[in-house]
Amino acid sequence: MATGQDPAKGKRKKSNMNKKNSAVTCNPFKLFGVINIKRNIFQLTFFALLIFSPYLFAQKALPPTQPLQNENLVEILKSDELEIINQPGDESRRVTNGVFRHKGALLYSNLAIQHINSNMIEAFGNVRIVQGDTITVTGDTLYYYGNTRLAIVSGKKTVLKDTKKTLTTRKIEYDMANGFAYYKQPGRTVDEENVLTSKEGVYNTTTKEFTYYKNVKLVNKKYTLTTDTLLYNSLTKWSYFNGKTKIVNKDGTVVGTKGQYNTESTQSAFHTRTTVDNETYTLTADSLVVDGKSNDGKGKGNVVIVAKKDKTVLNGDEGYYWKTKGYSKIFGHAYVRNVVSQDTLYIRADTLYSFENARDSTRKLIGDRNVFIYKSDFQGKCDSITYNTADSIIRFFRKPILWSDQHYQMEADSITAFLVSNEINRMLLKGKSFVITEDTLVKQFNQVKGRTINAYFQTGNKLKQVLVDGNGESAYYAVDDKQKNIGLNRVECGRMNLLFEDNRVQRIAFIGKPDGKLIPPSKIKPAERQLDGFNWRIAEKPTKAKTTWQEK
Repeated sequence: MATGQDPAKGKRKKSNMNKKNSAVTCNPFKLFGVINIKRNIFQLTFFALLIFSPYLFAQKALPPTQPLQNENLVEILKSDELEIINQPGDESRRVTNGVFRHKGALLYSNLAIQHINSNMIEAFGNVRIVQGDTITVTGDTLYYYGNTRLAIVSGKKTVLKDTKKTLTTRKIEYDMANGFAYYKQPGRTVDEENVLTSKEGVYNTTTKEFTYYKNVKLVNKKYTLTTDTLLYNSLTKWSYFNGKTKIVNKDGTVVGTKGQYNTESTQSAFHTRTTVDNETYTLTADSLVVDGKSNDGKGKGNVVIVAKKDKTVLNGDEGYYWKTKGYSKIFGHAYVRNVVSQDTLYIRADTLYSFENARDSTRKLIGDRNVFIYKSDFQGKCDSITYNTADSIIRFFRKPILWSDQHYQMEADSITAFLVSNEINRMLLKGKSFVITEDTLVKQFNQVKGRTINAYFQTGNKLKQVLVDGNGESAYYAVDDKQKNIGLNRVECGRMNLLFEDNRVQRIAFIGKPDGKLIPPSKIKPAERQLDGFNWRIAEKPTKAKTTWQEK
């Protein structure tokens, strides 16, 4: 039936019939023309390829610039919503709850605007940067510049965390390319042991070093440090400070201007004038090293150690103090001052040692080599000296010699001075003892010598009595009631007792058999005026300036 046939088959048949008809009715001249046109098109195409092929190959050889640009762009990894906004000169994307990745770092926020042309991101709400395995920065707002990798994070509480360290401030400028985080608003850094605050600061995430500026304060359980500028390495625990610095702990205070301090070992080194102060002593020097655990100190340059309990002051070029031992050593232009009542005793030596007695806070001073001693009422020199403030006894060794403002001189192998109420009460001379007093009336010298001499003094440091024990000899001038010189007494006796008044012998007593004579003034020979070994060395008497190294 004609109505049941497939229309497509009908058409296909018709088409075949047409093709067949075309073949039958084909004009050979027209067919030749078509073939000729196709040949011309092929030739034109071939020549065109020959002409333009260098340019086509050249375009394929050019480096692909677009992929490099894409590598520098901040990449969107995830978002709940993404809106593309195209404006003249600015192609941007609005990203909700997005995650970005750039150079290994991840950026999170509630809302972000990504500017494609400038490669910059503005992010708001729960902003977070995660860099590597340790560093995280959080805040309310983020401006991230992809070309320079600068992230500016701000908010009511902006936090940078790096392992066990946390920096909190209002705004952080984080140079992610170089690893520097800056803050110019008050910030607070916390680690396992320390809390550091400052008005400004920089954190180097590579070296783990913090640099703090302005009103810097470091606090931990052991101490508090305040300074103007502080560089703190959280790995080595060393703090380097510059500007007026103060360290306070339970044992004392350190004040300086430039140095370093270890927050773990409590070791400190100061490079400018610094003072350590505690309940027992004060140590000041141009440079200083202090052990915070033991409070032992070492100072160099114009060192001053003050023992507070007995008002003893040690000065020198270099000094050491061991607090647990109560022991000090100072050398190089070293001298000590001990203030008693209203007078001061000065002792100078090549090296000075000070030992504190913790039981009664008394002190023993030792001077070694080239010793000078100065007090307002007597002066001296020797090779070594000891002074004990507990009993006020001064011992002079190795060729000691002493002078008084009352015109006397004493020499012996060793001399011991006993002070009472800050005045000399007794002098004990042992070995080759020699006492010389200047008699201003006759303008001569009275002399006593022997193996051992005890010299006693009255108020005002005036010589009162001399006891000679062993090999005693004396040469003194006698005067009558009218204060007229009547001659020179030369006496030898094993033991003698001489009483003095105004540096003149008033009475003499001999124990044993004396051998003596009175020589009239007119018959005194020059050699008889002096005992063997006489040497008036008043020119060597040290002054205060010499004892304190103020003059040579």
